[in-house]
Amino acid sequence: MDPVFLKDRSRVSALLAEDFREFGSSGRVWSRDEILNPSETQTAPLVEDFSVKTIVPELVQVTYRTLKRVPGGKPQAALRSSLWIRRGDKWQMLFHQGTKIPNI
Repeated sequence: MDPVFLKDRSRVSALLAEDFREFGSSGRVWSRDEILNPSETQTAPLVEDFSVKTIVPELVQVTYRTLKRVPGGKPQAALRSSLWIRRGDKWQMLFHQGTKIPNI
């Protein structure tokens, strides 16, 4: 989620599985290629309640909450969940989903 890291295509590519897919908090579906070729610059959100749960030894679920600051507006919160798979000697993100939390 670090904007500097996201600009490094080779490092991001190594973390995303070839069959990666994301359901964004906007409702948009993202492919691996779209993540590797971003059309917009992002700012790093605040991350809270980070948790990792082992499903099987080669598959884990990561969950957390993000808070994104919006200039001149209310912060936007989202719940996020990712599936990470171990293939060979490396972990890669297989799936990610973000769900907006309505402003209270």
